[in-house]
Amino acid sequence: MNLKEAQVKDIVRKVLLQMEASNKEEQKLSGIFTEMNDAIGASIKAQKVMQQLSMDSREKIISNIRKKTLENAELFARMGVEETGMGNVGHKILKHQLLAEKTPGTEDISTVAWSGDRGLTLVEMGPFGVIGAITPCTNPSETILCNSIGMIAGGNTVVFNPHPAAIGVSNLAVHMVNEASREAGGPDNIAVSVVKPTLASGDIMMKHQNIPLIVATGGPGVVTTVLSSGKRGIGAGAGNPPVLVDETADIRKAAMDIVNGCTFDNNLPCIAEKEVVAVGKIMDELLHYLIENGCYVISKEEQEKLTAVVLKDNRLNRKCVGKDARTILSMIGIETPENIRCIIFEGEKEHPLIAEELMMPILGIVRAKDIDDAIEKAVWLEHGNRHSAHMHSKNVDNLTRFGKAVDTAIFVKNAPSYAALGFGGEGFCTFTIASRTGEGLTSARTFTKQRRCVMADSLCIR
Repeated sequence: MNLKEAQVKDIVRKVLLQMEASNKEEQKLSGIFTEMNDAIGASIKAQKVMQQLSMDSREKIISNIRKKTLENAELFARMGVEETGMGNVGHKILKHQLLAEKTPGTEDISTVAWSGDRGLTLVEMGPFGVIGAITPCTNPSETILCNSIGMIAGGNTVVFNPHPAAIGVSNLAVHMVNEASREAGGPDNIAVSVVKPTLASGDIMMKHQNIPLIVATGGPGVVTTVLSSGKRGIGAGAGNPPVLVDETADIRKAAMDIVNGCTFDNNLPCIAEKEVVAVGKIMDELLHYLIENGCYVISKEEQEKLTAVVLKDNRLNRKCVGKDARTILSMIGIETPENIRCIIFEGEKEHPLIAEELMMPILGIVRAKDIDDAIEKAVWLEHGNRHSAHMHSKNVDNLTRFGKAVDTAIFVKNAPSYAALGFGGEGFCTFTIASRTGEGLTSARTFTKQRRCVMADSLCIR
């Protein structure tokens, strides 16, 4: 698929019009309701059907979701950028391809068995039922599609309350999940959403007696709300991932990896490198290779101007989030060549452009005296989110010390941050990283609960 900007704008307009015309049955996107209670009711009905489906039938639905995601990767990517004004189309295409190919399905659901003189015991993973999910505007369709695959694999249905800034692309993803289910012989409304998600619709979802599990992917505020709901909550919240570089690292490769990770989708992924802590003796060499890889060094005066724009009135300026480096620099009157990908400067760890999670390709670099000082500063910068951290080193002891000290759900060594999601690294993909509640990288098994089945004194035939 090769879509022009005008075509994407037209598609976005039509999707939004279809949602507004939800009272006209023939125009309605499947799974999209005007009222949250109606959406939840449809999801409850669908889950009763889903619960009876075999694992093979669930896998057929998931396979079709994967297929449709690959076919529509460019559409979702372009819609996401067009609607939210954030990110990079090419990188969003890659993210959709990644989730389609590497998000675990029913193979992630396993059974444990004990057989002995006293009979047979099985522990199987069963569905929670209807799951409530809050999704972000940074990775809107990616999170919905990834969550849908995992939750459906577990035998659940899901009620989404997407971020209002990405409602068009989010609800198109919900529609596609239902379309994939119907085509594979499954029920409709296995994923549902509302025309206009609000705090009120989210509150209805979180308080509904038939929704036992809430999954929140977003900022610290929404995660705190979910964890205060009185229900089981899975919270994928903020991070401020530091990347530490010591004197044993391959500095040329480290610089390239750091820039590639930091600039991927304009730094929107929560796992992306947000700041660098470097041992002093390799600082000049690291700066040299960062510049070689498309970084622009800003002066003290430019730092002040940038801080005033990015943290307007001491609050993160949403107009800067997810923008590329050249666009951000143009906001302070700096025009740069096309090869500029990232903004860098050296500063203390307390500098607001270093200490705050920005979600844009700005990398503050903190100088450390030695590895001990570097670890202390990097741990401070992670702010106890326990989300992600990265390190470039050939010293196993240093890697081990930092990994234990920072204690994050993700720790990437000698690679760009996105290797954590299976992109250039081993392992599966997810867009819901529950550092705060401890599940880490979520997958199908995360959305199931254990059920023990015991047959005493029988079915042991050895």
